[in-house]
Amino acid sequence: MHTTARVRARRQRGAPFPITIRPTAADAMIARAIARNTAPAPEEIARTLTWGADEKVLLALAAAGWLASRGRGASLERAGNHALLVTVAASLLPHGLKLLFNQTRPDRLTVAGHANGIPISGKRDDAFPSGHALHMGALASAAATLPAGARRPIQALAVGLSLTRVMVLAHWTSDVIAGFGLGALLERLLRLWTGYPGDDPPRGKAR
Repeated sequence: MHTTARVRARRQRGAPFPITIRPTAADAMIARAIARNTAPAPEEIARTLTWGADEKVLLALAAAGWLASRGRGASLERAGNHALLVTVAASLLPHGLKLLFNQTRPDRLTVAGHANGIPISGKRDDAFPSGHALHMGALASAAATLPAGARRPIQALAVGLSLTRVMVLAHWTSDVIAGFGLGALLERLLRLWTGYPGDDPPRGKAR
């Protein structure tokens, strides 16, 4: 049975889930403005950039980073463990939440937008929360431990990639804000398990 059929059956039985979430007035206003004023070229750019926050790309990068951190000292190994665990958890959490919540993506509610280059993204009712933004919130939170010279561009990149999900109307603005916040919270909670960003133990002085 298809997912939509299962959802319809649960509704007929009066099941509490999934919960339908409706966009806010601000969400609708922003989406309408994008749909009216966009064009194929900027939409294609945004659609390309949004791959930078895709879970498959990030899982591959986290796995490569984990392998590269082996044997490089306790601090780097801890960072590699943390990055991989956070990326896996940030990939699983949105899928679970989308079983609990239904929200129609803005790209399914526009005609003018498609004429102006808006693409079709994902499943119709999987708007909340933004998985891409959840990953980026976790990245921005983890980057808070870095020096300002590295922290600021990473956090700016995380915010920018999250906003591409609004630009292509894959998500409402509130979906992106919620996803970003959930990602930051998830990263902070997982620090309790991984011990990130602990330092290498001090070495004894050479005799």
